[in-house]
This record gives sequence, structure tokens and C-alpha cells, in this order.
Amino acid sequence: MAGDRFTPDFDPDFGDAPLTSARQDIVIGRWQGLRELLRATGPDWAVRGHRVRLLAPACAGNSTVESWLAAEPRSADALVLRAATDVARAFNVAIAAGRGVPIDQQRIDRAVLACLQAAEAYPDDPTPWISLISVARLYPTGVRRRELGRWWDELHARDPYSMEGHLQILHYYSSRWHGTHGLMYDFARDAAGVAPPGCALPVLVQFARVEEYRYVLDGAKGQRDAVVGLGQHWNHDAAVNDVRRTWERWITARPEGPVAPEEVRDLNHLTHAACYAGAADIAEALFGMIGRRASRMPWSCTGDPEREFVRWRERPSRGV
Repeated sequence: MAGDRFTPDFDPDFGDAPLTSARQDIVIGRWQGLRELLRATGPDWAVRGHRVRLLAPACAGNSTVESWLAAEPRSADALVLRAATDVARAFNVAIAAGRGVPIDQQRIDRAVLACLQAAEAYPDDPTPWISLISVARLYPTGVRRRELGRWWDELHARDPYSMEGHLQILHYYSSRWHGTHGLMYDFARDAAGVAPPGCALPVLVQFARVEEYRYVLDGAKGQRDAVVGLGQHWNHDAAVNDVRRTWERWITARPEGPVAPEEVRDLNHLTHAACYAGAADIAEALFGMIGRRASRMPWSCTGDPEREFVRWRERPSRGV
């Protein structure tokens, strides 16, 4: 029956109902919902990072966070969110300008200053350091290695297994920004190697594979058939071994319990990788974990995200 057709849920908040409520408050300019959400989140850094990451783009288009700061200028939570929002605004300008077009460095400098002010206001919070590492990508030549290392040390001291923090460094080291494919993969594998059992960091290797694919495809102007060997990008021996290694290190040792909103994006990356690697057993188990909860990336890399998610869910062992 048509009514029984499976449809994935691309909820931008990944099922985080309090976050959705706060996002709705942003639309009407009500900052109190943001204050209540971040106060309730407390020092759960994984959840806090997830929420700030998704709130910042929503705040970037209006003055809600500025209204909060005007009312409570000493609020550490407001300063942390303002920093992330300034970073989101800088990226919006860069996206509008187009790849390779430099933007006003003063805008980047202001975002950096906001991050440092937030870090000073909330010394225990790793989130401002994540924002800082993120905006560093926008400098045309990046930042000095010593400076990036210092920022990384500050983040690592506060949350050594921060998925979002590691992901920002991975992007920085990618060929798209200020590194190479090799440097990016080395970082991902090193992080995976020191992660404790049950930690999500091994999935960084799957994020790296998506990043490489996008870079190569961009260079071919979206023409997949024009790139020799691109069809084997996901299913050569190393890619398949990486999928199984991530499954063993992360999922088999992950504590029992429902999937949290902050895990949905990462699980989708591993699920996508397992499908394209031909690891049907892993893909089937992962689809069972995530249910309908889908993230547009990485499915959008290989086609229409809804059709991709549905077809692989129905036949996870299907060939590429």
C-alpha cells in the first residue's frame, strides 16, 4: 500500500525536541528559550556541542543572540553561542562569495575574538575552542601551525574525545582547505587508534572518505563518470576494512541504549559507508539502530538523499 511506504525523517535536530523548541523561539526573537536550553544542557559537552552547532546557523540570520547578550552581557552561555553564531555568519559570507574568493579578514578576526572571549567567560567549556578551530579554515593560508596546535591543546584538555572538535581539525587538514588527503586520513586514523572502546572517533575515517569523494567530484564538476576509479572509492579493500574496524571499535563496544540525537549524523556516515562497501551485515544492523532518523549528508553525496536512504535500507547488500 502506498500509505505504508517508508520515508526517512530528515529532522534537522535529529530528534532533539528541546533543541527544536529553542529553534522555534529563535524565529520569533525569543532568547529566553536559548538560555533555558543551554542552562539545562550543562557540562554534557557532547550534547552541548551538538546543540550549539545546530543553533548557530539558526541564530546567524537574526539578532536573537545579540538581544540575549544585551539583556545578560555576562552570560557565559550567551557568549559561547554568540561566538558560534559569528563563525556561522563568516561561513555564510564565504559560501556566498564562492570557493577561492577571500572574504574580509576583519570579519574572521571578529569571530576569532568572539571565540576567545567566550573561552574566557566559560573556561571549562570546549565549545569555543571548537568554534575557533572551525573559523581558522577561512583564513586564506590557515593559521600558524603553533597557533592551531595551541588551540587544539586547549580543546583536547577539556574534552579529549570530542567528535565535533576532531571533525573540525579533520576538515582543516583536508585538501579542500589547508592540507592533503594523506594528512587528513593520518589524523583520522591516529584519533581512531587512541579512542577508547565505544567512542565514536573511529568514524572519522568514514568522514574523511566522504570529504575526499566530494573534493574529487568537485574537481570533475560533478561528472562522476569522468573520474577514473571513482566507482571503487567506497569498496576497495582499505575502505571495507575501515568500515569493519569502525564497527568493531565503536558500535560493538558502544553502551546499550537508544541512539542519542548527537549520534545520528555519525551513524548515518557509517551506515552509508557500510552500504557502499558491500558490508550488508553491518548496514542492516545500523539501519535497525537508526530507524527513520536520517541526515542529508552523506547520502546527498551519492544521489538524492531520500532515495539513497530508502533504496539501501530496503536492500543494504545491493551493489554500487
